[in-house]
Amino acid sequence: MRPNAWERETLMSLPLLSRLGLESLSAMLDLATVRTVGPRQTLFREGEPADTLYCVLGGYVRTFHLSPQGREVDLLIHEPGDLVGASVCLHGQNYCASAQATDAVKIALFPLQRVRELAAVKPDLALALADVLAGQFAGSLSTIADDRLHTAPQRVAQYLKKQCPSGARNVSFRLPYQKNLLAGQLGLAPEALSRAFSQLRRHGVSVRGRLVQVNDPEELQSV
Repeated sequence: MRPNAWERETLMSLPLLSRLGLESLSAMLDLATVRTVGPRQTLFREGEPADTLYCVLGGYVRTFHLSPQGREVDLLIHEPGDLVGASVCLHGQNYCASAQATDAVKIALFPLQRVRELAAVKPDLALALADVLAGQFAGSLSTIADDRLHTAPQRVAQYLKKQCPSGARNVSFRLPYQKNLLAGQLGLAPEALSRAFSQLRRHGVSVRGRLVQVNDPEELQSV
């Protein structure tokens, strides 16, 4: 369905659309439709023809590869404002990963061919799409570096510290999604994440379900 007034305002504030000129912004808003996707519902599967560009408005979407043995390997957790399927926005015929809603997700959909046609004549849109792709690529490189340079407890400690306000102590917060998804985001097996949480107890971290307590976030620097 067409976006309502609130959804249009949300779309206009997103990283991709917020940097567009008025003509390109209006054209993209005219292309957008919005729908709600249920928990664990698939948006697209790896290898399927790419015909839609997705933007997360609320909730989280995971992208993953499926190995020949049937094992799912998480790639990214897409948060509100993120593009899903961005790798094919300028080139490519098929999705290179699968995408699935982690919970109830509100998404905006843009017909891919129309977006490509618009980007071909609107340099600001082409540049914005390229910038999004560059950001996702940089994030992937950072994840690879973390995998090679940091232990599992260090990766978890860095993630927890980022969730804490600067200079705060005795911070409590709720993980935004299930632990198995967090494990995938950090490049860990679920059992490795559990062991890392256990090792972080000595650094003032306690975890109960999805609730996390960090006594002194600065101490996580020493992990």
